[in-house]
Amino acid sequence: MPDHPSGHPSGHSSGRPTGHPSGHLYAVLAAQRVLPVLRNTDADEAVRHTTALLAAGCRAVELTTSTPGWAAAVTRTTPLSDVHGRPALIGVGTVTTTAQAETALDAGAAFLISPYPAPEVRAVAVRREAVFIEGGFTPGEIAAAVRAAGAAKVFPAHVGGPGFVRSLRAVLPGAVIVPTGGIRPSEVPDWLAAGATAVGIGAGLPSDPGELAAVFAGAATPCCAPCDPAPGH
Repeated sequence: MPDHPSGHPSGHSSGRPTGHPSGHLYAVLAAQRVLPVLRNTDADEAVRHTTALLAAGCRAVELTTSTPGWAAAVTRTTPLSDVHGRPALIGVGTVTTTAQAETALDAGAAFLISPYPAPEVRAVAVRREAVFIEGGFTPGEIAAAVRAAGAAKVFPAHVGGPGFVRSLRAVLPGAVIVPTGGIRPSEVPDWLAAGATAVGIGAGLPSDPGELAAVFAGAATPCCAPCDPAPGH
């Protein structure tokens, strides 16, 4: 599988201090390369699903506000660790209002994601120094999100296809680009080859533990030094 064309994104392209938590999250996403997007029937199911993903080699997981009781699920999953003992990075997606952003961060969310431009969420993220990956579809929306935080979610990604991401990468070479929407797990290599930093997958991940672990093992690349598993893991 081809390496990401720009390597691991850094805080430099976002204009934020290198110590900002965005730099760490972006490095984790660039290494994990598959970001599960969970839309569950309730908080208990979200917790079970997240626990299974962490055991399979995933570290960053996106829960969504469409799950009833999502804030409780965030609170229950943020103390968890991945299979290597590293703290889980639990984010909240489909965040579009000030109230949702505040609730997510109060629950312990490591990052926020919106499906489209959300200035009110961006304002909360700036004030609380939180990581916010803003959604967009047009080149202008995506470029604006990248200028604000160094990253953008491309949604709905399937409409433009990998070719659209390849065109975006040509003009946003240092950006963290996360296409999401209508992408099947088997298509992940095509999106990564086109320049995606990580690919959001909302459905289709296998339930079998071994098969799920194979998905993450097949896509992953080494992360930053502080994230490397301890010897023997």
